[in-house]
Amino acid sequence: MGPELHYQMIMSRTAELRQEAARQRLAREARAARKGGEPSGGERHRSRAVFGKLRTS
Repeated sequence: MGPELHYQMIMSRTAELRQEAARQRLAREARAARKGGEPSGGERHRSRAVFGKLRTS
């Protein structure tokens, strides 16, 4: 395989991967919007930690 063909294959594959990443990002954003803005796992953990500290004090 010549270097030009190899380069073209790499460029087309990266374009495909970028398109796939964009579709997955859009789907992830749609799922997050459908959930109604639930707090992420980190935010949930922080709120539980605060309540735990209040309960033990």
